[in-house]
Amino acid sequence: MKLKYFLFIILAFSGVVISCSDYLDIPPMNVVQDKDLFSDATGMTVYLSRMYSQMPFEDFKYSPARQFFDDWLVTPGTNDGASLGRDAGTAMTSEGWARNGAYWGRAFNLLRDANRLLETLPDYKDNFSEAEYNHFIGEGYFARAMVFYALAKRYGGMPLVTSVLNYPEVPVDQLEVARSTEEETWNQVLADFNLAIANLSEASPKRGYANKYVAYGFKSEAMLYAGSVAKYNKITGFGEKTNVRVIGFDPNTAAEASKKYFKEAYSAGREVMKSGKYSLYKKKWAANDKEAQYQNMVDMFFDVTSSENIYIKEYKYPDLAHGFDSYNIPRQLMGGNGYSAGNCPTLDFVELFDGFAKNDDGTIKVFDDNGKYLMYDKITDIFANAEPRLRAYVILPGDVFKGEVIDIRRGIYIGDASGGIDPLRVVNSGSPDYTVSGPSNYNQVDAYKAIGAFGQKSLFLSQNGTTHETVVLNDGTVMNAGGKSGPFTSDGTAAMTGFVIRKWLNPNMPQSLVLEARSEQHFVLMRYAEILLNVAEAGVELMLAGETAPSGDNFQQIAFDAIQEIRERAGADLLMGISDVSGEDGLQVIRTERRKELAFENKTLWDIRRWRTQHSDMLNGYTQTDGAYYKGLYPFYSATTDKYFFDAGLDEGRRRFRFTEQDYYMAIPSGEVSKSPLIDQQPGR
Repeated sequence: MKLKYFLFIILAFSGVVISCSDYLDIPPMNVVQDKDLFSDATGMTVYLSRMYSQMPFEDFKYSPARQFFDDWLVTPGTNDGASLGRDAGTAMTSEGWARNGAYWGRAFNLLRDANRLLETLPDYKDNFSEAEYNHFIGEGYFARAMVFYALAKRYGGMPLVTSVLNYPEVPVDQLEVARSTEEETWNQVLADFNLAIANLSEASPKRGYANKYVAYGFKSEAMLYAGSVAKYNKITGFGEKTNVRVIGFDPNTAAEASKKYFKEAYSAGREVMKSGKYSLYKKKWAANDKEAQYQNMVDMFFDVTSSENIYIKEYKYPDLAHGFDSYNIPRQLMGGNGYSAGNCPTLDFVELFDGFAKNDDGTIKVFDDNGKYLMYDKITDIFANAEPRLRAYVILPGDVFKGEVIDIRRGIYIGDASGGIDPLRVVNSGSPDYTVSGPSNYNQVDAYKAIGAFGQKSLFLSQNGTTHETVVLNDGTVMNAGGKSGPFTSDGTAAMTGFVIRKWLNPNMPQSLVLEARSEQHFVLMRYAEILLNVAEAGVELMLAGETAPSGDNFQQIAFDAIQEIRERAGADLLMGISDVSGEDGLQVIRTERRKELAFENKTLWDIRRWRTQHSDMLNGYTQTDGAYYKGLYPFYSATTDKYFFDAGLDEGRRRFRFTEQDYYMAIPSGEVSKSPLIDQQPGR
């Protein structure tokens, strides 16, 4: 979507015009009035531009920490376990930690604009063709649905303001609207999406506008969230002021509500599929060609004309740009602002993918059967056969980006390797310790301190990008212990996990332009792969609930085909058979596929919240209720063998993520609660 800022103020949006004198009843000339805004499609462009500038789109201007309309150090993924970041995801995972409730006020501003459009446009219906009028009405319902959806997944039950509340036309005692139940709120989201779909055009009449299938897509996403909460949420409570169930569902109706919402999610997604308007992007895809599959997946996020794009947010310098490249570029390509590597994918995320050696528990295999490190001729060999989708999303050690080898190396080992190399994370000659109680930093281990079984200093490290220990190789070459892009322990601008994000990074952006507010690549807010995943998940959920598929559909077959199509495009291992998507195990297959395919798109955080698993899933021995840690993969060069090995273990920085069950619902801004006789705070807050 491409928005332009208009250099005038639409004062008439308030609906109140005050003249400069009692006797001169003429509106000021700088006020845009209803008769101008609702005169034709051009006037509506102004109105809709204001609305779209306030839409709760989770794009390059969004981060869980700061919410909407603020692109400072935006690094999608650092709150859902896909990555770690210096500034955007260390010990905070409760959304809105920095600005709790920041979206509350802005939400009601847009809600007012949407309601005003719906109430006022009928008075000017004769100014438009029937198609134009219906579409603009649909835009009003679409905006309102998006607002209520954004609020419901953060707060639960909301004040359902569905009309403009103007004082003094509306008495003061009626201006206060209490929070409805969470179920009523989700029902309002559903109703508004349905009205949007009924009115919107099949194709967007103007670039950046919504259309019927955009609304179907977001309806599918929203109803999947509602169905999951109705099924999996365990906490509920009533407001003290109104005794309304403001969070959670009535246990007596939750199961039926869940099935209803899953049916709506499924049918909305199926409408998109059956339209034939969209397909998975495969312009450069070729069977059995990993390089072509990789390049295809890189290109799909930069192709505005992609057949997969259902709805995108466009950017253009200088009117509307973002800083994703500046914040996330590998350290050796750091731009003039001094930021880099804001998104460092975790090993836990990388281990979800196919194509490299793993242990029985699914973790990456770095030791041989004798407990010695596996050795590789080249640093890239460990991931040489990884699925192309991984390489398209993550810069792996030794990968090429912008024509340059990305130099990721933790250190150099110079000890004897003739009998293999023992694990490095050993202190005082003890057994390898990769737990929280073990050494967090490699400068603590025996090999570095020249003690214990290692006998002498055999490990060399670099503290940051300018302070290096060096090793003279056999050919006389001087080699820095750490790579140009890290990881380093005292430099938060490096590949702290051994990886850097690739997804969304513009490979063609001139290095001189790697600055804040200079990036122009668009953000894909809704794409066809998500629709396939929505339909697959909703279908399996309905199967588990004992529901029958609509006539002509087969839940299991459609789910299987959807996942198989996505995995084939990704270059991943194909499913063995239709039974792979049946039952609870099949549901987990689909969830894993979502985490892989939709990573770094501001989707995964909401998935693990609607599944109600964020607080309880075990992660490296802990839950996020306890405070959990993520892993990195650290490459080392063996100078005596001219080979590489990798050490897998907890992130050296020991960044700890905490999230409790109560955090699934954000607190209502305290000021709103204290001044209102009706607005309830979340129970237990």
